[in-house]
Amino acid sequence: MFTNFEMQTTTIWSFPERGKWLTHKGDYPGNWSPYVPRNLILRYTNENDLVLDQFVGSGTTLIECKGLNRRAIGCDVNDKAIELSKERIKDIVGKGEVNLFKADARNLTGINDETIDFICTHPPYANIIKYSEGIKEDLSLLSVEKFIDAMQDVAKECLRVLKKEKYCAILIGDTRKNGYIIPLGFNVMNTFINVGFKLKEIIIKEQHNCRSTKYWENLSLKKNFYLIAHEYLFIFKK
Repeated sequence: MFTNFEMQTTTIWSFPERGKWLTHKGDYPGNWSPYVPRNLILRYTNENDLVLDQFVGSGTTLIECKGLNRRAIGCDVNDKAIELSKERIKDIVGKGEVNLFKADARNLTGINDETIDFICTHPPYANIIKYSEGIKEDLSLLSVEKFIDAMQDVAKECLRVLKKEKYCAILIGDTRKNGYIIPLGFNVMNTFINVGFKLKEIIIKEQHNCRSTKYWENLSLKKNFYLIAHEYLFIFKK
C-alpha cells in the first residue's frame, strides 16, 4: 500500500512519485502530494488528535487523517472542493471522524479557540492558479499584495484556534513577475512570525513538474531565468 513511504528526517524533501494510495488522485489543480501531510501528521500528532486543513481542496489532508485515525476539520470557500472532498473520504476505512464545512480561512467562526491539535494546509500561491470565478472570498483571485494582507488574517485565525505548544504546517512556493522572483514564501513566513508564531522548521520540497515540457526549459535559457523547482514547508509552533 505504501511501498515507497518513509518518514523524512532532513530539511530536504523530494517525492518523484506523487502517491496514489487510498483515494488520492493528482487531478485537482495544485493539490499536494500525500507524502507531505502523511509525514507531518505522523510526526506532529497522535491518534484521535484534531487536525485542521482550512484550504481543503480535494481533501488530501483529510484522507490521510481518516486513514491514520486522526479527527479532522476541512474548510474551503469553494463548494466544488467541499463536495469532492466528501466523495473522496466517504469510503476510507479509519476511526478518524471528519467534519467538512464551507468557511473562509480568515474567519473560522465555526471553530472554537485553542481546540486544534495540528494545522496542516496548502494555501493557494496568490493568483498563480485561480480556483474559481467570482467567489469573493477565494484568495486565489487576489494579487500578490492583497494575498499577503489576507494571509495575515489567516495567520491570526491559525493562532486563535491552535492549542498552545502545538504546530502549524504551511506549504507555499514563490512566483515570478517580469523576470524577477517574488518571495511569496518568505512573505507568508514573516506574516506568521509577526502574529506570534515561532518558526520551528524550514523544509525545502523539490517540485517535479517544473520541467514538464522542453518549451519551458528552452525558454528559461533564452530569457535567462531558472525554473522554480522548490517550495517551502514552514513549521510554526504556538
